[in-house]
Amino acid sequence: MIDSLGAGTLAAIVGLLSGLLLGLAARLGRFCTLGAIEDWLYGDNATRLRMWAVAIGVAVIGSFGAGALGWADIGQSFYLTLAWNPLASILGGLVFGYGMAIAGNCGYGALARLGGGDLRSFVIVVVMGIAAYVTISGPLAYPRIWAFPTVAATGTTPGIAHGLEALTRLPAWVFGIAIGAAILAATLPRMRHDRAAAAWGAVVGLAVAAAWIGTSWIAHHSMGATPVVSHTFARPLGETILYAMTASGMPLTFAVGSVAGVWIGAFIGSLIKGHFRWEACEDPRELRRQIFGAALMGVGGVVAVGCSIGQGLSAFSVLAWSAPVTLAAIFAGAAFGLRQLIAGFQPAE
Repeated sequence: MIDSLGAGTLAAIVGLLSGLLLGLAARLGRFCTLGAIEDWLYGDNATRLRMWAVAIGVAVIGSFGAGALGWADIGQSFYLTLAWNPLASILGGLVFGYGMAIAGNCGYGALARLGGGDLRSFVIVVVMGIAAYVTISGPLAYPRIWAFPTVAATGTTPGIAHGLEALTRLPAWVFGIAIGAAILAATLPRMRHDRAAAAWGAVVGLAVAAAWIGTSWIAHHSMGATPVVSHTFARPLGETILYAMTASGMPLTFAVGSVAGVWIGAFIGSLIKGHFRWEACEDPRELRRQIFGAALMGVGGVVAVGCSIGQGLSAFSVLAWSAPVTLAAIFAGAAFGLRQLIAGFQPAE
């Protein structure tokens, strides 16, 4: 199969199929990072926040379970092979979270809304993708590398389960599965009346784990021709834009398939729900805010080495130390941005 299709094409197919699940979850299950935060802070509703917990729990169990069975080599994930920089996680997460609130969507959410016909989200996707590459290899790359150098991890793998493995000599998968089970045990009893939401959260977690499994198989059988990766939506947006412009000289990748999968899945989901409709921005101030927020997300996502999905789910699924710290910073940045938009920082009466 690899000989006939090529490792890159197979990785793109894995990204496409697992991305379809993410797109469907966004449109049919209303799985959304910013929506979960806003519901909890201003709507007194924690359902979508609990969906996130279910997704994390399932992703952790799925990823470490697959690792225990030899189906996934999560130790090859760049979340675990790069040294963790706490300052990058905090600052990048804060910038990303604030930009997410200002723009009204993260990269994943913008793709999902674009699949429903929202052309405003197209602007967010394009600007975020360009800003990410400006930070990766453009003018902002120089200060980024100086301030947040990327170096290979040495010594103990920078992961929670792997750290416990070093302390106890028990396999990392034992701790990974136990932590994932504990997250589900703390969350699922509170979702007895929200079974559909819990199910869609589980679908998201399975999509993340499936990506690890699929790309691990391809990397193993192609002698490392493709990396072991899962979903994230900062750099991949820019990579997809580059592929659209230079496909004749650039191979397909998991990232391109992932972006396309979310968009197609969201499109299908919007048709199923009857929610597809063309929307455009009529307020220049709103457009300015979305462009600014998207640019911040592109920069913040690269600095933090992942977005709300990349760090909040994919990195969390392998229990990288960066994941909970970055996710907390994203939450704080988003809360600050929402407070500015909704209340304007006026003192309470």
